[in-house]
Amino acid sequence: MEQRLNPDDSAANAQNAGTDTKSLPGDFDAVGFMRTVTTRPGVYRMLNAQGDIIYVGKAANLKNRLGSYFQKSVDNRKTQALVSHIASVQTTVTDSAADALLLEQNLIKEHRPRYNVVLRDDKSYPYIYISTSDEYPRLSYQRGARKAPGKYIGPFPSASSVKRSLRLVQKLFRVRQCDDSYFRNRSRPCLQYQIKRCTAPCVRRISADDYRQDVDMSIRILEGKSQEVVNDLVHRMEQASEALDFETAARLRDQIGSLKAVSDLSTTLRDDGNADYVAAVTSGGQSCVQVFFVRNGINLGNKAFYPATPMGSSSAEILNAFIAQFYLEHDLPREIICSEAVEDAELFQEVFAKRQGANVQIVHRVRGDRARLQTLALTNAEVALAARLASRSGMAARLEAVRELAELDEAPRRMECFDISHTMGEATVASCVVFNAEGPLKSDYRRFNIDDITPGDDYAAMRQALTRRYTRLLKENRDLPDILFIDGGRGQIGVALEVLNELQVNSVQVVGVSKGPDRRPGDETLLLCRDEQHGGRAERQLTNDSPALLLIQQIRDEAHRFAITGHRGKRARKRQSSVLEDIKGLGPKRRKQLLTHFGGLQRLQKAGVEDISSVPGISTELAGRVYDELHPTRELKS
Repeated sequence: MEQRLNPDDSAANAQNAGTDTKSLPGDFDAVGFMRTVTTRPGVYRMLNAQGDIIYVGKAANLKNRLGSYFQKSVDNRKTQALVSHIASVQTTVTDSAADALLLEQNLIKEHRPRYNVVLRDDKSYPYIYISTSDEYPRLSYQRGARKAPGKYIGPFPSASSVKRSLRLVQKLFRVRQCDDSYFRNRSRPCLQYQIKRCTAPCVRRISADDYRQDVDMSIRILEGKSQEVVNDLVHRMEQASEALDFETAARLRDQIGSLKAVSDLSTTLRDDGNADYVAAVTSGGQSCVQVFFVRNGINLGNKAFYPATPMGSSSAEILNAFIAQFYLEHDLPREIICSEAVEDAELFQEVFAKRQGANVQIVHRVRGDRARLQTLALTNAEVALAARLASRSGMAARLEAVRELAELDEAPRRMECFDISHTMGEATVASCVVFNAEGPLKSDYRRFNIDDITPGDDYAAMRQALTRRYTRLLKENRDLPDILFIDGGRGQIGVALEVLNELQVNSVQVVGVSKGPDRRPGDETLLLCRDEQHGGRAERQLTNDSPALLLIQQIRDEAHRFAITGHRGKRARKRQSSVLEDIKGLGPKRRKQLLTHFGGLQRLQKAGVEDISSVPGISTELAGRVYDELHPTRELKS
């Protein structure tokens, strides 16, 4: 029986409609089955004795393809293992090989068969969105449907590459990135204006025409037209100089210098067109596919994929399966440059043209800069897979667990944790520790001496440390963390969110680590939130052996250790010096007279103002200052 099936029908219907099935209770009767198979194009599904689909394949000629599995001399180990588990085979006839490819991918996506290469990537890719219809357009991160009016640039391989591009544009042209609600309700410039990352269009510190000019240049930079922008900036700088507007000319000169520096760095990864460089490697039962995304002559970055692959799969098979599964779901470039030949390249090109109206070339023989990028993609795939295999049960597994906990799109590349340490308000120190994929990044650790707060006020201390830390990172255009851990409960979390909101930092996932009632490790409650407008806060309590909790505990304990060490050092230095040294008008001779007269600091602390003023050389006014220093009126909070 033969019946045609639309390749876009669900996989469930594909099993029940238009199929030829041969099933016997014991060993599979391959000879009897092959007598019934058609020579037409279609899809076949192999099932085990329990009725589970273990492999899905396509064929331009079903009889020829299926016959290759049941030959006596099959030396491929994967094929041997597959055939040994076959209890039945189902076939579905399609109009063409292209339709068979589409149906095959639908079935693989739904059933995820054991012996197929299955790409575990169902996320959309981020773009940069420019709201060009607004009077003062904003640049923002966009993932998902692209329905809002405006311009979209991308896709980018990861959220981090989008953030990096947004920071670059914000530094060069100071185009706003704040939410519209925040923008509309400003009555004075925010901190972004003060640290020279925005021109304050919210309060009309820049004209709409000048702002539009900055937006236009930002778009051209993101589209790879940096030389055009440099030429325009040079022309504007010359005009400003002729008009004796030297301040504007200097600003334009600095922009040109920054832009040229960025352009010089990016030329090592520059290509002239729109292409993806795809490389696949396999080792130790694992596989990695590395993709470099080049758009408008700019390398937007790269991403590693780790598809589920059966034992014995070759890199060519993995590459073939990846292209089918990935590019049927995502935007297509004009060219896909592979690390080796792809078996179904012509079929893919036909399907892409039919399905998405895209004329895509799939090649593997290239020269010059393209060959260098091709080699670079392969090298990155090898390095990424080696690193994954080396740390499979270590840091990589913990990072993946934290990614799932925090619901991030990718494993965090940078994590920071803050803690406060003091003794009854004395010598308050805040610590900031930094972890990346390799573990502690001690060169980026920082301590903050906390002053000008009520002693013992942990909230004020946390606010001061966070404000100083992230204001500086923004001003210096340095990397922000993907996750910010705060050692504390809801109060500390609230402070962190207020600081990040004031600085317009909305790309950081905030996680509070609250100790249990008995402060025992393993009883921590995790508070997950971005800000009050994005899902509020969620509490999670993980098991003692959770990889995510183990990493979080390590980061929290390191922040605590670093804060304690700094606090003890500061306290020791302070206690080594006499409190009398800070009193104005009390020099070394008078300090010695006081201590000699009273026989030490303890007795001096018990003396009144009249007793202190009775010492030769100590006036009543000075005695009052000494008494006040030794008896602070403010009550310390623990």
